[in-house]
Amino acid sequence: MTFWTDPDFFLEKWFIHLLAGIGIPAGIAQAIGYALGAVILTTGALLFVLFLIWLERKLIGRVQDRFGPNRLGPWGIFQSIADMLKIFTKEYITPTGADKVPFNLAPILTVAAVLMVWAVIPLAVTVYGVDLNVGLLYVIAVGSLGEMGIILAGWGSNNKFALLGAFRAAAQLISYEVPLVLSLVIPVMLTGSLSMTRIVQNQSIWYVMYAPLAAFIFFITSIAEVGRAPFDLTEAESELVAGFNTEYSGLKFGMFYVADFLHSFTISMLVSIIFLGGWRGPGAETSPLLGFIYLTLKTSLVNFLIIIERASLPRFRIDQMMDFTWKVLTPVTLILLVITALLEKIFAMVGLYSWLRSGILFVLNIVLLFAADSVVRSHLARRPRPDVRGKERPVARPENFFSQPGSGA
Repeated sequence: MTFWTDPDFFLEKWFIHLLAGIGIPAGIAQAIGYALGAVILTTGALLFVLFLIWLERKLIGRVQDRFGPNRLGPWGIFQSIADMLKIFTKEYITPTGADKVPFNLAPILTVAAVLMVWAVIPLAVTVYGVDLNVGLLYVIAVGSLGEMGIILAGWGSNNKFALLGAFRAAAQLISYEVPLVLSLVIPVMLTGSLSMTRIVQNQSIWYVMYAPLAAFIFFITSIAEVGRAPFDLTEAESELVAGFNTEYSGLKFGMFYVADFLHSFTISMLVSIIFLGGWRGPGAETSPLLGFIYLTLKTSLVNFLIIIERASLPRFRIDQMMDFTWKVLTPVTLILLVITALLEKIFAMVGLYSWLRSGILFVLNIVLLFAADSVVRSHLARRPRPDVRGKERPVARPENFFSQPGSGA
């Protein structure tokens, strides 16, 4: 076993052998190795946020016909470092009357919820933290800690605007978890396992070919879970000052900021792992480095789409956002789940070839997508609202599902 074929196993054995040489038992050495690996992974992820912030600023600047950071260092690459140093040196302020325990615990929970997801992410064929047989369930469970952090931030701040932002977060994040979890049942059903590594290994054909609509729903609901545009009602600056984090300053505010960018990249990685084959690709079975490159390219593509969406789409109203999840995403996901389960049972009985099976499911998903879009445009378009004199004021229907009233779309 060499470093290039199994770096995780090689480094573990090397570290245990190193500590055994100074008299430390193998069990304790292994525990120290796990702790050290967790520290390295979390530190690397947090430092990687500096690059993500710079990249997003540059991309959004180009989309909006601006330069973005371009003064501090070549192409502005040191701007994020300057911002980090500024946040570290700013004063910590705790509002009068704030509940200090939830107020100070909230930013820690928000960051920890994202970092804990990385423990089960397979970065390559032999590189992962732990292979849990309920890995996907673990991802959903620890992701809820981020929602708890947002609610604690609003409740502990002793500020009505922050509390209102937290209430909106409770409505938005919990509501969008329903179609998110339902969409994940489909790849679990195709794999027969909740293990993240098994999900990747079983994708000789990417699951996006079996269930493109499920992948699209998971992508959309994940963005809503992060609270990014156009679903950023949890911190709508125009009406809530800053939302749940209004009273935070210094490093505490920076932790919310870090969690936002890191969570965005993490959901991009989850989309790549669950629906785009993860590290799979030519030669990835024997080369962990090549598999890591494949995963990085797929994740970067998904993250690019999230950034472009943030730069391009206007914000939803709160009623539109709730209508979208309860009247569109949840029913469509339930229908897709039932039909996919029935077809998978029929395919198993007749022994249908995998490519033909994926083709049938792909066509079914596309048909259901267009049917859902037709229903939305026919029945859920914006209705006329009465004016102050009680007369109905006609409002033009949007041209398509994603058009926003007043956006010019």
